[in-house]
Amino acid sequence: MASMRLLAIIAILVQGLVNGDSHELPSFDPELAVAKVLEVAEGKVGPDVKVFNVVDFGAKLDGTTISTINFIRAFKEACNHNGRAMLVIPEGNFLLGSMLLSGPCTFQPPLMVQFNGNLLPQGSTSTAENADWITFMNFNGLFISGKGTINGLGEKEAWKAVCDGCRRKAANLKLIKLNDVLISGITSVNAKGFHMMISVCNNFVITNVNISAPDESPNTDGIHMSKTNKVRISNSTIGTGDDCVSMIHGTTNVTVENVKCGPGHGFSIGSLGHYDAEFDVFGITVRNCSLAYTENGARIKTYRNESPSKASGIIFQDLTMDHVKNPILIDQEYATIPGSVDSKVLISDVEFSNIRGTTISKIAVVLACSQSFPCKGITLKDIHLEYTGDPDHNEDTPFSSNCTNVKVNYIGEQLPPPCA
Repeated sequence: MASMRLLAIIAILVQGLVNGDSHELPSFDPELAVAKVLEVAEGKVGPDVKVFNVVDFGAKLDGTTISTINFIRAFKEACNHNGRAMLVIPEGNFLLGSMLLSGPCTFQPPLMVQFNGNLLPQGSTSTAENADWITFMNFNGLFISGKGTINGLGEKEAWKAVCDGCRRKAANLKLIKLNDVLISGITSVNAKGFHMMISVCNNFVITNVNISAPDESPNTDGIHMSKTNKVRISNSTIGTGDDCVSMIHGTTNVTVENVKCGPGHGFSIGSLGHYDAEFDVFGITVRNCSLAYTENGARIKTYRNESPSKASGIIFQDLTMDHVKNPILIDQEYATIPGSVDSKVLISDVEFSNIRGTTISKIAVVLACSQSFPCKGITLKDIHLEYTGDPDHNEDTPFSSNCTNVKVNYIGEQLPPPCA
């Protein structure tokens, strides 16, 4: 009876996802949903849930036998089931090549994925470019939860093959054309490229995840998203060699809260203005987060390019900085090349509020906006950053801010001092 009540609660939560107002963040309580889904991940499901265990489809637990086709077969059976379905990845080591787990599906949403195993990449994918490793695509309703680990082993070969102009390397987990998704509890380690890549999705909750790669690992963004609406990322730890969370064109209505970031490049909106006919970015809030020993803190970056778009309604609030190089940064001269034009991205309605801690830079606030499209409606409220770098480095340079092509609205305390 308890498990039946559990499933009823999950059904209500999922219904809230499906029927929620399209202009609001996910309407269900993520903490409640995660608590219940974790019980499912422990196997506490009722008789009306059909279990599809990858081992029953021939997958091996030894970490040396390739089990890609067995995972695909298990997913396909779950996808085509006409009732409630749970895909089970039990404890053990599974060797997998690149695989696409795609709908449309007939299961009763959501597909529950009980993920407790350790996934390792097949050798042939170690240096693959633009061939993402594990991809879920084109269906509605996906709950992934458990204590499992996706280990990209990027340190083996992929990170060594660095070159200018190379396409990005494989993402550990790619989620594309999905609605109503909850990811909880899992770990992503040493991805070759991005850890999680989200595109063309709606209604996403990511909570209690752990993402880890060394500071020197190239282009290993923690969570990267584009053309996606309504996302909440919370209560997670992300430390990589690139952005902890990156939000590029078409990302809308996102909340990032209670996330520990570091090492890495901080929380980034952009790069924008990179592609033709980009969609706008708006409704982004990053709050109650901490950053330690990162390259950047709260950053918006755009290319000097002909591609026009807008980025607006952005709030960075209640952030703690610990030895962050660039705590507050708008950079509209990102990746400048000879002959490039002013950025055509209009940045407006941005607030940096209650940002405190330490920086290793004498110029802790940089607002470098486009000459052709100056930033509008930029507010700095209650900023208190202290210099903690080498006292002998640039000793004649005052602790300061640098602003170009922007008029700033200052409220409350300002350290470093405001731009002249």
